[in-house]
Amino acid sequence: MQAVVDVLASEGVDTTFGCPGAAILPLYQAMRESDIEHLIVRHEEGATHMADGWARTTGKVGVAIGTSGPAGTNMITGLYTAQADSIPILCITGQAVSTKLHQEAFQAVDIVEIAAPVTKWAVQVKEAAQAPWIFREAFRIARSGRPGPVLIDLPLDVQKQEIEWDSTIDSPLPVVRPAPTPARVERALDMLLAAQRPLILAGGGVVLADASERLRAVAERLGVPVSVTLMGKGSFPEDHPLFAGMAGIQTSQRWANAAFLESDLVLALGARFGDRHTGALDVYRGERKFIHVDIEPTQLGKVFGPDLGVVSDVGSFLDALEVAAEQRAAPVDPAVWVNRIAELREELPRREDFDTVPIKAPRVFKEINDYYGEDTYFVTAIGLYQIWSGQFQRTHKPRHYQVCGQAGPLGWEIPAAIGVKKACPGAEVVGVVGDYSFQFLVEELAVAAQYDVPFVLIMLNNEYLGLIRQAEQGYDMNFEVDLHYDEYGTDNVKIMEAYGCSGIRIVEPDDIRAALEWARKETERTSRPVLVEIMIEREANASMGTALDNVVEFEPS
Repeated sequence: MQAVVDVLASEGVDTTFGCPGAAILPLYQAMRESDIEHLIVRHEEGATHMADGWARTTGKVGVAIGTSGPAGTNMITGLYTAQADSIPILCITGQAVSTKLHQEAFQAVDIVEIAAPVTKWAVQVKEAAQAPWIFREAFRIARSGRPGPVLIDLPLDVQKQEIEWDSTIDSPLPVVRPAPTPARVERALDMLLAAQRPLILAGGGVVLADASERLRAVAERLGVPVSVTLMGKGSFPEDHPLFAGMAGIQTSQRWANAAFLESDLVLALGARFGDRHTGALDVYRGERKFIHVDIEPTQLGKVFGPDLGVVSDVGSFLDALEVAAEQRAAPVDPAVWVNRIAELREELPRREDFDTVPIKAPRVFKEINDYYGEDTYFVTAIGLYQIWSGQFQRTHKPRHYQVCGQAGPLGWEIPAAIGVKKACPGAEVVGVVGDYSFQFLVEELAVAAQYDVPFVLIMLNNEYLGLIRQAEQGYDMNFEVDLHYDEYGTDNVKIMEAYGCSGIRIVEPDDIRAALEWARKETERTSRPVLVEIMIEREANASMGTALDNVVEFEPS
């Protein structure tokens, strides 16, 4: 286990999240003598989301640790979340001794088989001498290609054995990032220059490749507007003249959908064409051509066949495209298309300056945009509040807007915020939460309080399962989604206080700014999480539809 700890440290792991148990104590014994910090979580799922937030912020492999049996099964949601969003994390589980695995020993479960569908690799160490090499390979797999989670299961007897090991002659395994073939780069450039209304679609792969600056350089050289997916949010500055918004059937802007529908070519970079982005494929594809660049070959053609597929690391592709573009003539008058997108942005806004009571959700995001700077890190999970966030919230830097995009586990925000803050202690971290999601992993507030991890939680409280209530309208019902009782339902401010934290409830829109100012000062004063609970309109609906051309608007523009 000392060899394992040496590997963790040399792979850049300075913080781990977990819960000790009898079957994993030899690893903890080795960690006790290391410089790796460990936070005791209150639930193993929380550990995985903390590792997830840490990994999204640092770009390194986050680590969650648990014992045998239910510790591993509790980690499955976090593994699935990381797999869905291409986040590199390592889950380490203890296991019963090898000789007892076939005898239904206490807390002995085949976690490798259980985890296999939601990991890039799940493996049990059967021979002690394999341990450091399996861990090296786990880090390589987690970081290579399309990043993702791995799980290593450690039987107790294997953990206790001694092996030959010399950390002074060991180092991480290399990660090879595929570069594009020159012919495909040239073909992609041909298609871009021939298009009248091209768009670059920046997906999460741009963020994972740390390629935002290269994206901006290419977009500016070619004069091509940049649209983003939800996972790509932050990869391109939203105040840039070439920003073309976010298209989609939920998290989107009206003008961005209109611009996408007028485009005649889309260069998709590290995007997987998720169904809540594309909606109906016949509308999404239309007559436009698609170039799809992805580091994972099997992503090409998974949703629909592109006109050109390129297997490449996004950063390498952009480097090659810029070099190729230097040898070519500029596209014909890109200003016409860029100006058209600016017109659409002006013509098709969504209103956010509401001053009514109950508070309307767009007003909350107007206050967030006006108050927080571009260096703030935001996390948010799933529900109407996340859809409104995607529609209204502005962000300008990669890795500063983090959302569990595909899996959408409720409760993700609090542990993820802990992971982000531990990764970047000097940063301001804000979690945008719903009243229901808040309570799924609320116990992790104790972790933040115990270890002095401050961040702000902004809650949009409609006392409803809001997204499901809206979905139920198609079934002509409002059934088992109303959470209201007494005056405000669950007293979330008192919950914060029970964990040694602070909170405030807001019912007037003009009080939001002052509450955000108070929350910032309170986190600095207490070094603990602070809640700003905002009571919003109970049965408000978010704009959404089934295709880019039929999104229903519920508020006046």
